[in-house]
Amino acid sequence: MTTRKTFKRAVRARAAKTGESYTTARSQQLRRAAPPPDAMELTGMTDAALKRGSGRTIREWLAILDAWGASERKHPEIARWLVAEHGIGGWWAQSVTVGYEKARGMRPLRAQPGGFAVSVTRTIRAAPARISDAFTDASIRARWLPGAPISIRTSKRGKSARFDWDDPPSFIAYNLETKGDGRTKLGLGHEKLPDAAAADRIKSMWRERLTALKVLLETR
Repeated sequence: MTTRKTFKRAVRARAAKTGESYTTARSQQLRRAAPPPDAMELTGMTDAALKRGSGRTIREWLAILDAWGASERKHPEIARWLVAEHGIGGWWAQSVTVGYEKARGMRPLRAQPGGFAVSVTRTIRAAPARISDAFTDASIRARWLPGAPISIRTSKRGKSARFDWDDPPSFIAYNLETKGDGRTKLGLGHEKLPDAAAADRIKSMWRERLTALKVLLETR
């Protein structure tokens, strides 16, 4: 694995060779080493949901922002530019900006304004409406997420929902994407967590509980 010192030397060497600023050279080095962008990890939602809301996938937004030079700009300036130049809503502009900053090493992967965030996906052989019901129907939810400190904010059956989570005080949202052959992709994001330790604990919990949900719905 490349060490931090080795990485910094590579950044300085690139900056000296290309004349780029250190920030730009660092962004380019990170981009070369980075795996393909994962919309859920970067934005807390699936690529399909991001495209429905903002008009583009995360890969497309990364390319657009790179071309504009976003790696050398501050968060508010990026978000304002997305609203002014691309006509997307303020909430989506914030999501795209945070995703870009994470992808380009400008922000810790799990950190977001107001706290830390994690995301988990599962593909379940069940109709989207059944997955929605498993979250919103307390009797079904108790079978895979017993004792959850959860309360519903909004829900669009078979599509998406938002919840408050009381311990620790935080926020959950999921999106559903039909994959064909009776399968549905569930992308869940848990945001506004207080610290990295809570984020690690919550992510482990959701991995376990979404596996339990998958087993429940696929064996009924």
